[in-house]
Parts: sequence; C-alpha cells; structure tokens
Amino acid sequence: MSLDEVKLGTIRRIGNCVEARIERMLGHDQAEVWKMLTDPGLLPLWLASGNISLSKGGSAKLSFPESGTNVDSVVTDVDPPRMIEYSWSSPAEAQRPLRWEVLPDDGGARLSLTLRIPDNEDIARACAGWEAHLEMLAAAMEGVPIKFPFERFKAAREAYRTLLS
Repeated sequence: MSLDEVKLGTIRRIGNCVEARIERMLGHDQAEVWKMLTDPGLLPLWLASGNISLSKGGSAKLSFPESGTNVDSVVTDVDPPRMIEYSWSSPAEAQRPLRWEVLPDDGGARLSLTLRIPDNEDIARACAGWEAHLEMLAAAMEGVPIKFPFERFKAAREAYRTLLS
C-alpha cells in the first residue's frame, strides 16, 4: 500500500497530548455500527474480546492476547446509539481517552474516532493501529472479517510519522 492510498485522520496538539480524529463513512445504519462497537459477541471480529458497559461509570475491558495488552478502564460518557467514551488504558497507565461517535449520514453512518495520546508516546503507531482496526471494522461490517492488516498499519504509521514531522 502506497502512502497516497492512506487516508489519514487529523492531528492537533493540546497541552502535553496529541488529539487525533479519524472518520469513516460506512454503508450501514447507525444501529448496526453501534452494535459492532459495543456488542461483546462482535468486538472480537475487529478489535478484541471484552465487554464495554453501556452506562457511565461502567467498565470497559478488552484483552489482546497476542500483544499482552489489556484495557481495564471506565466508560466516562455514553449516549446510545450515538456516542461512547472510555480510556484506552489500564489504571496504572497514562490515560488515553477515546470517543466513538456514530451519526446517520446519507443512508449510512459517519463514524468518528477521537483519541488523545500523551505526546511522549509513539503517536504514529497509535494512530496507525486504529487505522488498521477501522479497516477490520469495515470488513467485519461487510461479513468478511480480516486479520490485523499489517501492511495497512505499516503504511499508515509511515504516513503519520511524515504528518507529525
């Protein structure tokens, strides 16, 4: 995949963090996209096994056995089927808030992911990882789940490194 084929999100610095916003248009309605983002039976098709509460203050737990990464967080805001927010971290780690927004748009849904990453972390890697997971989400929504797309990840990481330099 060439650099020109990678559609990047937007990035801005906020204090000692970087905020990235990645958007996708999906040819599925808001309810279908919401279900993919929050249903524990569907999360493993594109993200990881786990459970994300649909109530503020509830838990957000995800497990990535291949990398040893475990998210153990709290839902900080939720408005089904439009928005959910939690941190992409565990209690002993720096907070990495992420916010999913799903809005109806022209017969489908516009999915926006906003994440904040401490500026001392590998921002390009974090953004590229989400780019890859969004590709997995789109494939799973079409009924053809894929494994983590490393070529997409590598191309996106390089593109974000260029954008950040």
